[in-house]
Amino acid sequence: MDLVIGGIRIDPPLVLAPMAGVTNHAFRIMCKRAGGCGLVCTEMFSAYAIKFRDPGTKTMIDWTDEERPVCAQVFGGDPETVAIGAKALEDAGADIVDINMGCPVPKVVRSGSGAALLKDLPRAKDILVAAREAVSVPLTVKMRLGWKVGEMVAVDLAQIAEECGVNAVTVHGRFAVQTYSDRADWGAIAVVRKSVGIPVIANGDIGTPEDAVKALEITGCSGLMIGRAARGDPWIFQRISRYMTTGEKLPEPTPAERLRAAIAHAELLCRIHGERRAAKEMRGHLIHYIKGISGAAALRNRIMTTESMEELLQVLRDALARTGESTAVHTSADIE
Repeated sequence: MDLVIGGIRIDPPLVLAPMAGVTNHAFRIMCKRAGGCGLVCTEMFSAYAIKFRDPGTKTMIDWTDEERPVCAQVFGGDPETVAIGAKALEDAGADIVDINMGCPVPKVVRSGSGAALLKDLPRAKDILVAAREAVSVPLTVKMRLGWKVGEMVAVDLAQIAEECGVNAVTVHGRFAVQTYSDRADWGAIAVVRKSVGIPVIANGDIGTPEDAVKALEITGCSGLMIGRAARGDPWIFQRISRYMTTGEKLPEPTPAERLRAAIAHAELLCRIHGERRAAKEMRGHLIHYIKGISGAAALRNRIMTTESMEELLQVLRDALARTGESTAVHTSADIE
């Protein structure tokens, strides 16, 4: 399997999905250091926020050379505005720019952006033409199968994208109205893949190495995008990569490994955003890091009642000490 996007080789062909409030610099670094992640994507940038110079947008331009290649995703419903956003991300050093045409979140859809474009392919085409003219780096599109179940437009949109000079498309195997309910339809992704000559990346319900292999067999895609399954488990890319290439099943992370990574993640986030913001953001990540650990419910309650980053870190250190394993947080395997 070979994934090349506009001359950029993605090896391994595994992509961290863009997730709002999740895939900031700290989490992208966690996934890269754990190994197996060939491409990371940023959180979604609003083209409107970029155009009107929202100061909060600048804090999201936080990628470093350690993460490269980096794909920056932008959303918007107006061609000129999306072009401005795409160009700004290229100028900020993004290796790839992705246009979101699949997000079903109401506030995104209300602006005519994200999945709303699945209902307006002429506008989607205008946006892609404008974005392609605005940037010289590889351009990609992330889409869903369509808006309503049974009304699949992904084939048409993928073909439009190819005609507009887009270098690859990612297809989430659900319709917008399904959000994350029901199973992703990998068979439908295969139909899209067969309809175009550019690389297609499959997305949706890829949570284990076995899922990954099955998704590739069914879709025939050039790569896989993994989102929710990576939360609290940045090692998933390494496990999938090893299984795809050798058939070897690496062990799941131990409770101690999870807690050490959680501490490292929290400390990294604190250095980037400061204690107050880091403590708030980290709580959402920690729910996933501690999932399946003995006493997780009680630990979760303690985490949610902490009032500072230092208190939160102490709760994690205490939990780590109770595992009886090393409390050191410094090895590359545990993600520094």
